[in-house]
Amino acid sequence: ELPPSEFMQVADSTWLVLSVVSNGRAPSGCQATGVTKIARSVIAPLAEHHVSVLMLSTYQTDFILVRERDLPVVIHTLAGEFDIYKEESGECVPVTCDDVSNGFLKPKPAASPTLHPVQSPQTRFCVLTVAPDTLPAIATMLIDVLFYSHSPPREAGAGSQDLDSITFFAFSLIEGYISIVMDAETQKRDLLLTSSTGELWRMVRIGGQPLGFDECGIVAQIAEPLAAADISAYYISTFNFDHALVPEEGIAEVIQLLQQRQESGR
Repeated sequence: ELPPSEFMQVADSTWLVLSVVSNGRAPSGCQATGVTKIARSVIAPLAEHHVSVLMLSTYQTDFILVRERDLPVVIHTLAGEFDIYKEESGECVPVTCDDVSNGFLKPKPAASPTLHPVQSPQTRFCVLTVAPDTLPAIATMLIDVLFYSHSPPREAGAGSQDLDSITFFAFSLIEGYISIVMDAETQKRDLLLTSSTGELWRMVRIGGQPLGFDECGIVAQIAEPLAAADISAYYISTFNFDHALVPEEGIAEVIQLLQQRQESGR
């Protein structure tokens, strides 16, 4: 509901949140399904039906954001494979195609999606969570990381396939669950009292220029080949770019897979 201003650019669309869980009535704090595990069953079918998605992985689970106007297409696309529920007054209520069929038109097949360039910075990242009651104690540290700890990132050329480093910090607070992504050096310096995944992650950034919100198939470009190779990924869509974090020991294989996908799509 924030209005646009000279300091803030607001996307036109309103987005709804989908969470894929092993039990349709499970809370958001359940174990994450993982973006690569839902690549074939959710991400790819939505891309085929020309539905643009934003992806937000957190420490606890994964969320898919779809535009509100695309909800009928989303329901019709996924109802054959999933039991779909909506939340009403704190209760999970089953949804059927008839509930959202008003004005539904079978979409035309999507054009072949653009294969965007990917960049792999050398920065190593940690995925963390903190107890909600510790948030006031670390507020100063979070402000420092957000506004004061990093110099402005160097601009990478449009054709660049690699970056020395990238400034990236992600904080989410969803239904009381806190999830943080920060580079490993910052995490060492601030010594947060946290739980972590226990592994270091490397990033693949998608897009040589801001992607926009109307294009579909961007998440699928990364998720499908990683799913086929059984490589887990932590995925974060942002206003300008998409970012996939993969376990550090698998980054060479990931880059090879994505390069092969680029070459086969030409």
